[in-house]
Amino acid sequence: MRPHRGAPRPRWAACLVAALALLALTGSRAPAPASAAATGWSWDLPENFPTPRVPASNPMSKAKVELGRRLFYDPRLSGNGRQSCSSCHLQEKAFTDGRARAIGSTGELHPRSAPSLTNVAYNATLAWANPSLVTLEKQMEVPLFGDNPVEMGITDANKAKVIRRLMRDPRYRTMFAAAFPTQAKPIGLTNVVKAISSFQRTMISGDSRYDRYLAGRARLTARETRGKDLFFGERAECFHCHTSFNFNDQTVYAGKRVIETPFHNTGLFNVGGTGAFPSPNTGLFELTGLQRDMGRFRAPTLRNVAVTAPYMHDGSIATLQAVVRFYADGGRNITSGPDAGDGRLNPNKSGLIERITLTPRERSDLVAFLKTLTDRTFLTDPALSDPFAPRRASRR
Repeated sequence: MRPHRGAPRPRWAACLVAALALLALTGSRAPAPASAAATGWSWDLPENFPTPRVPASNPMSKAKVELGRRLFYDPRLSGNGRQSCSSCHLQEKAFTDGRARAIGSTGELHPRSAPSLTNVAYNATLAWANPSLVTLEKQMEVPLFGDNPVEMGITDANKAKVIRRLMRDPRYRTMFAAAFPTQAKPIGLTNVVKAISSFQRTMISGDSRYDRYLAGRARLTARETRGKDLFFGERAECFHCHTSFNFNDQTVYAGKRVIETPFHNTGLFNVGGTGAFPSPNTGLFELTGLQRDMGRFRAPTLRNVAVTAPYMHDGSIATLQAVVRFYADGGRNITSGPDAGDGRLNPNKSGLIERITLTPRERSDLVAFLKTLTDRTFLTDPALSDPFAPRRASRR
């Protein structure tokens, strides 16, 4: 799997990159920093995971996180009361939905796939191709209030009704008061956004079998080891875009000074040989209008990637095996239909993407390694689960 290939680099440099990535990953737990304790919140982080960056305007608290968890799973928060955040972000699928394209509360099909929320607190940008969304609070406004497409469907016409639903619930009256104790009237959409964002920051995944292997508590098979060596090596070079403790190339955390936000055209499309991507999924081009930005999207984390199929921003690649073949081919050649064109020849494709030769066994080895990044603890953690589940189960 070769997301990107740069200018030839010395072997020691590749080894150093791989070593740093490995050093950053373990599954044991680290003590919470003193600064977190001062805010009334203690982070329980995997060792060598940095402390997430938290806006001063929305400090973490246990009460806020618990409120956010409940709101995240509550369909009453949508305009018509039919959809919750969790409708598109299922815990067992690393908070994706298993669909190629998400479906909003009114049944409208979203043009893009629901991204994983794995370690979302560490994402430097928070959409497939929008560099302006850099906080969870700002991003949360898109699914709640966006109308193109409609997701949660809250509008000026129905927002008072949504708030009344929450105010009628005695549990929410108590929880909002606990989460925002200095406010006389804490139940409102601004605090809804703050609470859900706080809950999302707790979606920390760092206890995969690979993390345990790095900590000396698990072993990799021969296939997985070969796949690891390919992933971090100069042939497949997956680590160029899937590096860091989070296996992506856009990370932010407390104290980080230089924040890089690269976006990439990987040759997924080349409609009519013009370099175009199918509208409206044109990547950064949608915002900038610059031809060089056509088809440029953010590289997602590969943590829990084995449970987040289908893949790419539009869900157009069904399996992990097919993703590996796509990158080994240096892009995708679509031979018929409205999107026909050879993505391998896309004029806007990153110069770091090139075809490489991988044997069937090597492709299989890479997939085997990627599956070691699945964190079963994260996928079943009760602290991230649906608090309404027992009640819903009793009604069946």
